[in-house]
Amino acid sequence: MYVTPLNTDLLFEEAQKDSLYLKLVEQLNKDFNLANEGVDFPMSITPDELKIQLHEKVYRLIQYKFAEYLNLLYVIDVSEDEIKKLDGSDLVVLAEQVAFLILKREWQKVWFRNNFK
Repeated sequence: MYVTPLNTDLLFEEAQKDSLYLKLVEQLNKDFNLANEGVDFPMSITPDELKIQLHEKVYRLIQYKFAEYLNLLYVIDVSEDEIKKLDGSDLVVLAEQVAFLILKREWQKVWFRNNFK
């Protein structure tokens, strides 16, 4: 049964436990590239590095390329309702929360594809 992770660390734990961490990295690369926001997270990236790099990428998009940021959220299919619930007063915190929502949605795709193929 799919259980929504409560934070990034638990999400990564779940992905590694199910041996799906690399699939998660692949999915992130794929969707970022579909949104024309090329990232190339290496398959050797550690969960901590991924968390930091994704946070930085989201932060830069929000700050400098807002239209592209919105397009990325659309391509990944992040819940608009969840985005609207976030407090945007602190950009660093907002980027971290959005990065988690992105990871959560990507993890959902990977998990379902793995469990219902």
